[in-house]
Amino acid sequence: MLLSTIAAFLVSLGGFTFVYANGASYFSSDATACANCHVMKEQLDGWYKSSHRAVAKCNDCHMPRGLVAKLGLKALNGFRHSWAFTTGFYKEPFFITPLNKKVTESSCRACHAELTAEMAHEAPGGDRSCISCHRSVGHLH
Repeated sequence: MLLSTIAAFLVSLGGFTFVYANGASYFSSDATACANCHVMKEQLDGWYKSSHRAVAKCNDCHMPRGLVAKLGLKALNGFRHSWAFTTGFYKEPFFITPLNKKVTESSCRACHAELTAEMAHEAPGGDRSCISCHRSVGHLH
């Protein structure tokens, strides 16, 4: 009985949070969904002013290719974001996670493969990230 009460509470809390945070919008490709919370407003505004607006939306750069991988990362990020913004346990400015940075870097190299194939991207200690030189391309920092 206690276990079913706890489970019902958690499902209800999760459902409330999903509806309150407009969670269904995160399954779309609408760029404005990424700014449902106030902390992403600057990134969305920067994207609107960038050259990438004409060719790429948030998911094109920040989600992996393939439906299963994309849904998995959306679920992971959705949980992390819901937890952080519901509890208030996050620091500003916030930074991209290592996993999300790897996905984004892969997207840069996939879209620009013809251009970058012949370039040396080695940096002392390993590969150089695209954003180490092109930080303002997608969001105009």
